[in-house]
Amino acid sequence: MSYSLKLSAALLLTAACFLLTAVVASAEQMTTCDSHHLNVHRLNCKLGVISVQSAFYGRASSLVCNELRPASQLANTRCSQPGTNNKIRKRCNGKSTCYLNTGAVRSPDPCFGTFKYLQTNFTCVPAITMVACEESMAHLVCDAGKVISVLGADFGRRDRTTCIYGRPSRDLQNIRCLHQSPVVATRCNGKNSCNILASANVFGDPCRGTYKYLEVAYTCR
Repeated sequence: MSYSLKLSAALLLTAACFLLTAVVASAEQMTTCDSHHLNVHRLNCKLGVISVQSAFYGRASSLVCNELRPASQLANTRCSQPGTNNKIRKRCNGKSTCYLNTGAVRSPDPCFGTFKYLQTNFTCVPAITMVACEESMAHLVCDAGKVISVLGADFGRRDRTTCIYGRPSRDLQNIRCLHQSPVVATRCNGKNSCNILASANVFGDPCRGTYKYLEVAYTCR
């Protein structure tokens, strides 16, 4: 093998190792002990949006969240709540920040008497994010040769600062109106461009009397 080919191979190997390191380094883990109903499980991406890789509620180790706990509460390390992964993905995928507490996955108790915790592994992925106020059109578009892949879509309201122009305050009070919907993914995935109306007629009405908006995060592949 010539020197130039050896050098190119070495550079490619170095680049591959660098990319692998970058991917691994981007992984995040959040663990919240189930010690209080107000404890907040917070996932956050400074750049990009959340992509949940796995989520677990229960106990898989006696070494996690074990401070000041008797051994009897740590002994069962085969305790897990079914469906936790899907619940956290539905709540958090496609958002830059996601808040929830263990109450979202606690019931029914998977192992009475065991002290449990919520643990989520996630990555922050680059994404295009957009907001369409209720009864307006959302436009998703990719460059030529690429197609839409929806990471997450919500129709509802989770703050009092988005889509507020000209709206009375009574229409903006309910900020716990979170409704994850597969409609955008169903209609838009695999297309180069897609228009969808941000309307209760399309998504259903998760909170009557509240002025809502559609939030979408997607990538172009």
